[in-house]
Amino acid sequence: MIAVETAEYQTAYLIKLKFNNGEEGVADLADVIIRYPAAHSLKDVAEFQRFYLDEWPTLAWPCGFDISPETLYERATGKTVAWLVSE
Repeated sequence: MIAVETAEYQTAYLIKLKFNNGEEGVADLADVIIRYPAAHSLKDVAEFQRFYLDEWPTLAWPCGFDISPETLYERATGKTVAWLVSE
């Protein structure tokens, strides 16, 4: 199971992530903020920066919005989580 170990704000809607498998990368979440109504408050960059790691652990925000670790992994590394790939 993939999990986020560390998350560091970069700029705009970019977050540098390190995963429990040792891989890391930067995820651009700008399109997510626009696409989902539950995330609209995160258009305010100051609010976006208030993310934290929840119990999964994955990124979450005080407004109640979160993003799955698998989605973050794909965005940050360009790779699909192995158990999600059908053979």
